[in-house]
Amino acid sequence: MAKPDGVVPGSIYLFRHGETEWSISGQHTGSTDLPLLPEGEAAARELGEILRHRRFERVLVSPLQRARHTAELAGLGDFEVEPLLREWDYGAYEGITTAEISERLGRPWEVFADGVTPGDTPGETVDEVATRGQQVIDKVWPALERGDVALFGHGHALRVLTAVWLGTTPRFGQHLILDAGSMSVLTHHRSTRCIGTYNLSPWRLLKDSTPS
Repeated sequence: MAKPDGVVPGSIYLFRHGETEWSISGQHTGSTDLPLLPEGEAAARELGEILRHRRFERVLVSPLQRARHTAELAGLGDFEVEPLLREWDYGAYEGITTAEISERLGRPWEVFADGVTPGDTPGETVDEVATRGQQVIDKVWPALERGDVALFGHGHALRVLTAVWLGTTPRFGQHLILDAGSMSVLTHHRSTRCIGTYNLSPWRLLKDSTPS
């Protein structure tokens, strides 16, 4: 149960999906439902080796296959599909790199600062993505009173969710890095919400420690 100061015992584990063709090329991947590359699948399996003794009270996963397949290969297939965890809707910038958008506009462009324009989909503001992040936190809060929660999602949306967790502006997410296949932990220090670990790739560390 939550303590009198509002602190709950559990932490939120964030997992960005493994590598896809567009995560490597830098193309903005919102609603496009790309599969994992073999490298992304291998990393998810290695993650499963690290998580095999970890118990989660709830596991919520974006409906897009790159997130769902990451969770399945990591051994957390007993999950709930959560549409609120979908990636930022990039509108007209779907499938385009930051360099290409900047060239079109004739000036440097950054999604957190400049936003997107409507295209085949309406697009979202950073505040709309933040609202979804808060809804996810509210949804898992009761489970955090019992233990840890796992969220499998996407780079930009999870960076905004982190900013919401910290109680800062959603645009603070632009100062966070979240690589494909990474793990992060949102937790508390006493009564303050904190980042416990961020953008960790434990399977890469495991590889680095393997004797040659």
